[in-house]
Amino acid sequence: MNTEPLRFDTKIAVLLRADLEPWQRLNVTAFLVSGLGTTVPEVIGEPYEDAGGVAYLPMFRQPVLVFEGTKETLRAAHGRALSRALPRAVFTADLFATGNDRDNRAAVRAVPTADLDLVGLAVYGPRNAVDKTLKGARMHP
Repeated sequence: MNTEPLRFDTKIAVLLRADLEPWQRLNVTAFLVSGLGTTVPEVIGEPYEDAGGVAYLPMFRQPVLVFEGTKETLRAAHGRALSRALPRAVFTADLFATGNDRDNRAAVRAVPTADLDLVGLAVYGPRNAVDKTLKGARMHP
């Protein structure tokens, strides 16, 4: 049996705006990563099962790295994610005021790309491309 650590040539990363409240950071992170598993199936691992035979849902096959940055860092990272065509999810400040999926979509659709008030961004792709996309961000404390 191979016991070497498994290394991935891809990265899942979330970038949060540094001025968010703790509850907002958790909420935004959860919403952002939910989009990756639905559209990028290779990020999902096998289902889990405990020793009693109880089955659990599959999760991401690799860690999710969480970063933080300023509003400007987030805007720049968004532009780089777009230019690299990386799979991405966004969370805007407007979504804190909505209460359902339909209104969330409408809130994002109503704002031109350059004017989105981003508070969170999730990206997935080759490690090097994700690292370059998040340039200027720092690991979340």
